[in-house]
Amino acid sequence: MRALTLAALRARTGSVTFDRINGPTNSQATLRLFGRNITEQDVRVTLYRDNHAWCPYCQKVWMWLEEKQIPYRIKKVTMFCYGEKEMWYKNIVPSGMLPALELDGRIITESDVILQRLEDEFGELLEPLTAPRVVNLRRLERMLFGAWCRWLCYPQQVKAERKAKSAFEDVLGMVEQKLQATQGPFFLEEFSCVDVIFLPYLERMAASLFYYKGYGIRDDVKWPYVSAWFKGLETRETYRGTQSDFHTHVHDLPPQMGSCCSSKIPEDQEQMESNQQLVDRGPWEKIPDVGYSIGQDQASLVAVNRVVKHWETLLKVNPTKEETMDTALRCALTLLLTSEPCEEVSKLPNEAAVGLWYLSDRISVPRDMPIHSAKQLRQALKRTADAISPVRGPAIPVTT
Repeated sequence: MRALTLAALRARTGSVTFDRINGPTNSQATLRLFGRNITEQDVRVTLYRDNHAWCPYCQKVWMWLEEKQIPYRIKKVTMFCYGEKEMWYKNIVPSGMLPALELDGRIITESDVILQRLEDEFGELLEPLTAPRVVNLRRLERMLFGAWCRWLCYPQQVKAERKAKSAFEDVLGMVEQKLQATQGPFFLEEFSCVDVIFLPYLERMAASLFYYKGYGIRDDVKWPYVSAWFKGLETRETYRGTQSDFHTHVHDLPPQMGSCCSSKIPEDQEQMESNQQLVDRGPWEKIPDVGYSIGQDQASLVAVNRVVKHWETLLKVNPTKEETMDTALRCALTLLLTSEPCEEVSKLPNEAAVGLWYLSDRISVPRDMPIHSAKQLRQALKRTADAISPVRGPAIPVTT
């Protein structure tokens, strides 16, 4: 079949609607009211977070606000490791730190300080942040963070890396025991502030260790309670709206962390290389970064809707000529919606494949679309690119 026109693609996705203000948690919103009978002028809270929804500390505050359904505005700012801070933001927060929160005209920084101030004003999320068992679990989260950093971020000889891996597993074992001790999947009797505190970095640990160390955290056999915790999170719309995927995290983390070091342990390297191939080349549905499923048709419609919304910009920033990329991308989206390859593919030059891979490598979850939509889109881009040429083009540049 021939590739659908841009007008036809838009028509096919016309039924896709989003209520950014009152609907489910989403990364594109600039105002959240949660169905309350108020106007923006009544909103007391403004959250300043990063443009790409990559910042773990921003995710923590974002999740808390969504869980408590506190009406708030969102203003987005560049992270230090990805470019210059906007001057308007530095005028508000001279340090440039993210996240920041404005409450009744007063600026608050540091995510833990922000959560405490929000709790003081709007009430706790199941239990106070200062409750003894919450404090103990917060300390455990910092222990886990430190063990992860020592394993992931420092180049080491094999003996030292084995020791760092073992130390991480010891702390993760403590986390496993804490989760095992509760009736449900969460750290306390129900979802709480403790889960909000653990989720940003545990999500990033699962991604980074899978890719750089060949190690699985979302493992029903080795870590059944940690795995069940992730599945419990995914029952919540709030988490689904902030959740990222392994592909996004493993490529956004190195500039943030300083470095992410591949495993030197001989028996782990084959699995590591296999995992890296899976994350970078697919098939993405086999990556263990999400435990729930949705209808493939709906995921595909959302993906196409998001692409056509930004069509002109996507063509403009792509290294492939706009006319060539226009045809190649329409072929990929037609394949995604109809499962039918397009006849134009056979006439496209090799640079079209490079352009499709360029786009695939830069899909960001949840900034651009939800996790399942991204998986479907990447797969369609890959199939179309592979039909054009085996040439992939340059890897994603990493600045540390």
